Parts: sequence; structure tokens; C-alpha cells
Amino acid sequence: MNLNNYALWTAVVTPLLENSTVDFESLTRVVNEQDSSDNGLLILGSTAEALNLNLAQRMSIIEHVVKMKPASPIMVGVGGNLLEEQKEWITYLERLNVHAYLLVTPHYAKPGPIGQYNWFKALMDHSTRPCMLYNVPGRTAVAMSTEAVSRLSNHRNFWAIKEASGSVEKFKEYLKAAGGKAVYCGDDALMPDFANAGSAGLVSVASNAWPKETHLYVEQCLKKTFDAKELWTKASNSLFVCSNPVPVKRLLAERGVIRTPVMMAPLSHEDMTSATPVLEAHAAVTRWYKEVK
Repeated sequence: MNLNNYALWTAVVTPLLENSTVDFESLTRVVNEQDSSDNGLLILGSTAEALNLNLAQRMSIIEHVVKMKPASPIMVGVGGNLLEEQKEWITYLERLNVHAYLLVTPHYAKPGPIGQYNWFKALMDHSTRPCMLYNVPGRTAVAMSTEAVSRLSNHRNFWAIKEASGSVEKFKEYLKAAGGKAVYCGDDALMPDFANAGSAGLVSVASNAWPKETHLYVEQCLKKTFDAKELWTKASNSLFVCSNPVPVKRLLAERGVIRTPVMMAPLSHEDMTSATPVLEAHAAVTRWYKEVK
């Protein structure tokens, strides 16, 4: 399977029941919506609240998705602070029918270029599958080093980068450092700007709520035919009025795709006091799709 054929990857949410256990029935609906829209599946990323789930929960989620046998490729998040723990996670995943890994810069420790290089190299050496390196300094407190990226650019398992710092200039730096590897936008609202700068596609939160609509959005951005930037910027920003994935889970619950908007601690759906922003965004995106389809 050529992963570069998938311009849109959905950072799939983890639906929960009121007792904070995984809602597999709702998860099945979410995955089926993405699969039928021909979107790649990112399971257990930050939008899935992966760091707030225990090992048994994470294993049950990925095993459930794999057993569904979606036609779309499956990428799995690998992130934390303990290297041996992450290598053990990869060892477990290697036994499953997954296609790629998302490797995030270590959280909290703020490693420099050499520390980052050693971290990513150790994980990619331990893997037999393509890896996407993930820059998200807003969550990790450190930017991914372009020096480390450049040193890793010829690694057999270095496939792509997800750039989520919010900077087109930073994106261009990673594009240069990656030596021709794919660089994906990690901010829904910035996809038009990143596409103009050479992005291979989008790793998306919005496509949880709007799978077919976001697929078309990305397609138009890459073809340079997109002309609804104000609408999509406002819609995308509505999903970040409080901590991700609180708003998108609220919208999915309002639409009946998932049964509850419940979050794993320390996040709480009660921090979002009104669904109006996401419901207005949903109406606008739905109208746009009907008009341009």
C-alpha cells in the first residue's frame, strides 16, 4: 500500500461511555465513516487522548480497529517519555496489521537536536514500518529539530513529517530538511497555505466531524481550486474553542455519531459550555459541500 496516496489522515477520536470505558460501537461508526470516505486512519494520537488511556485500553482500541479490516491504512501513535516503553509498544504493534507509526517528540523533557536524533533513530531502528515524525511544540514544549530531521532523512523507515506548529515558515524548513520526504499539515485551518507551500496533505481533527467534506477540502487545496478559506478557517477554529478533542467530540455526540462527549481525565466535556460554535460550523460546512459537490 502506497501511503502517499492518502492526502488526508483523520486523527480518530476515542468515543467513551459515561463510565469512561471505550465505546466500541461508536468507534466502529467513526472508523466506518472514515473508511468510506477513503481517509487514512490515525489511531491513538493526541486527538484520541492516547496519553490518558492505559495500556489495556490502547491495546483493545487498536485490536478492534484492525479486526474491522478497513480498506484505509492504519497509522498508530507512538509517544511518551520512556524509550524502552515505546519500543515495547512498537514490538506489540509489529504483530498487528498496521501500516505506519506517528512518532512524536518526547513530552516535557525538551531534548535538544542530539537527544531528538537518538530518540527517533532508536524507534525507527526498532520498526519495520514507515514512520511519520510529528512536530507539535504546543504539546511537547519543544520544537522538532531540523538538524535531527536532516540527519534522519535517509533512514529506511523515515516516511513523512506532520508539522503542527502553525507556521508556514517552519513547514518550509522541515520540507527542506526532510530531503524530499512528504510533509503534512497538522492544522486544519492552515491547509490552504501549507498546500501552496508544498504540503503532501493534512492530518486532521475536522475530518472526524466532516469526513467527506474535509476530503474534498484537502483535494481542492492540493489542486489549487479552493476558494472558501474564510468558511473553513472559522469552521476549523470552532473545533479549538477549548482543548482538543472536547469540541469535536461534542459535535459528534450532538450528531449522534458517538453516544457521549465524555473525555478521559484530566479533560472534561463540561469545559465547553455551549455547542453553538460547532453546530454553526457544521451547518456552514454542510452547505458548502452541497454547493460544490
